[in-house]
Amino acid sequence: MSLIDPLDVGALDVCISELLVATADSHDPDLDRHITDVLRMLRRQLHMDVVFVSEFVDGQRVFRFVDGGDALGLHAGGGAPLEQSYCQRVVEGRMPELVTDAAPLVARGDLPETGIAVGAHLSTPVVLADGSIYGTVCCFSSAAQPGLEGNALACLRQCARLVARKVDAERGADFAPTQPHWPATGTSDLDRPA
Repeated sequence: MSLIDPLDVGALDVCISELLVATADSHDPDLDRHITDVLRMLRRQLHMDVVFVSEFVDGQRVFRFVDGGDALGLHAGGGAPLEQSYCQRVVEGRMPELVTDAAPLVARGDLPETGIAVGAHLSTPVVLADGSIYGTVCCFSSAAQPGLEGNALACLRQCARLVARKVDAERGADFAPTQPHWPATGTSDLDRPA
């Protein structure tokens, strides 16, 4: 994979699409590195402070990949209760995948206080081939980003597809689903004005 301009979201989308095509029929041994590179580029392009991949394990959100989390104490292998996370709310359809400013939602009680300043927040589920949820790909910044649009979410969803491809390849055909299935999405109450 070649390096691309870190401010070119269109080029990142092309890069992800090419990786999805290249790994469609077999597992690419360099896929871990490609995913790491893509997520790092995504964080930089979207001006996010942190990007991570989490796995849902026994009521916990376990961080499997973290970029930019050192200052906040977020590290691969660390975790937190799933019920206190925005990730679970997104997967359950109680929070939109794209929030340009979480602060007003926290202030009016629609979202829980996390102990970390969250402005813009993007999160999408990692859905495996059998329809089960592995976890999420998430990124956030401490500052609001009112100009954040759907193309940013589309890139994040593509990243989630890459992560799912990796997990599916590692688990193989004998994987038995243990996670809940991704629910149908609808309009979230959080999208409506107070």
